[in-house]
Amino acid sequence: MSIKFYNTLTRKKEEFIPINAKEVRIYSCGPTVYYFAHIGNLRAYLFMDNLRRVLKYNGYKLKHVMNITDVGHLVSDADEGEDKMMKAARRENKNPYEIAEFYMNAFLKDIDKLNIDRPEIVARATEHIDVMEEYVKKIIENGYTYQTEDTIYFDTSKLDKYGVLSNRNVEDQKAGARVEFDKNKKNISDFALWIKAPENHIMKWDSFFGKSYPGWHLECSAMSYKYLGEEFDIHTGGVDHIPIHHENEIAQSKGFCGKIPAHYWMHVEFLQVNGGKMSKSLNNLYTLKDLEEKGYEPLVYRMFNYTSNYRAQINFTFEAMDAAKIALNRLREGYLKHSQGNEDVTNEQIEDYEKRFLEAINDDLNMPVAMSIVWEIIRNPKKSKKLQNLLLKFDEVLGLDLKNYSKNKTSDFPEEINELLLQRNEARKNKNWEESDRIRDILIKKGYLVKDNKEGTILEKK
Repeated sequence: MSIKFYNTLTRKKEEFIPINAKEVRIYSCGPTVYYFAHIGNLRAYLFMDNLRRVLKYNGYKLKHVMNITDVGHLVSDADEGEDKMMKAARRENKNPYEIAEFYMNAFLKDIDKLNIDRPEIVARATEHIDVMEEYVKKIIENGYTYQTEDTIYFDTSKLDKYGVLSNRNVEDQKAGARVEFDKNKKNISDFALWIKAPENHIMKWDSFFGKSYPGWHLECSAMSYKYLGEEFDIHTGGVDHIPIHHENEIAQSKGFCGKIPAHYWMHVEFLQVNGGKMSKSLNNLYTLKDLEEKGYEPLVYRMFNYTSNYRAQINFTFEAMDAAKIALNRLREGYLKHSQGNEDVTNEQIEDYEKRFLEAINDDLNMPVAMSIVWEIIRNPKKSKKLQNLLLKFDEVLGLDLKNYSKNKTSDFPEEINELLLQRNEARKNKNWEESDRIRDILIKKGYLVKDNKEGTILEKK
């Protein structure tokens, strides 16, 4: 069965035809590790994970690269504002390398909690400075740059067109600019490739340009080329990457080898909070830890995201999270009921469920429709191990970890107790011993003996 994806480059949904019939090559823009990832950031990686899972479900092998931006870049994508890493270093009285290490590990823990499958290659920018330097030298050699006293700029006027993803008219942008035009640039859309470091700049490297550091758009182009070649299949990121960062990646690639690097560009929409933007000033910039402290296990947030297609904005509210929490528990309990059933379900019905589920996920990752088929299975009055196995198969895409849930749960207990048991297993997995002990005490007060083993927590009614 064919797969269709919406391609930002062509602005239409089209059949996915990989360069190599057996292996799909993907590049995903990863985090800048200067602070904790918020739930809006994490939506992009849930989308990335669903894409991976759908391709693997269809039988493809993957070579997937995600970068970790542990080199400082400016607050604005357009070479403006403060350096994010330096700002964080001042805030926490640490050096940028310590900041990067701490928040990179925090990010990786978050995606593990969300059951996000890590890409085959996680590439840190600081480990690829030499690759970026050689990439820049080639762009210079090809005549796409100019140099000021302290910066090497990419000259976008040398391109046949700048703005192929966003379909922007650079002349219109210039006329409507609200910020003072950088007098060092020849064109408003030009951007920094390589920057001479001031004396007090910590993150700098010896290079052909002296003590310097790369422009932040550069790392994705250089590392995707190193691991995936001049052309690869899919590039993912948030919609906020379209107008500048991804346009600049395309520009750099054209300057390097004359080609647009990815055949398919896929972008996830914003997460809203209570119908508006997330911001620190509104005190609604939530992290995964914030959700856990409010009683939502990470997989509830994953479940919440299945209420919307990745290309549509989704509105986060705690009422919606409560609904997702109830839905996830009902899904798990329905799965367990099928695991205990022996009623006969016809092969034709199984095949119909499989066909419709595959059609949904292959239609641009239509997870709401895919979930509607899952609910049909849960509500099927015949309880059957065939349906349990089908749900396990579908969970290869859903990523809700039903297999491990079944090891540590029993439908003989009330839903409230099952939920506490699940939360305690999650706390133990994350070595949150204080939370684990708190939940154990609640269970004991409710009349249960709590026993721990390698498989997890086992309960017995007193």
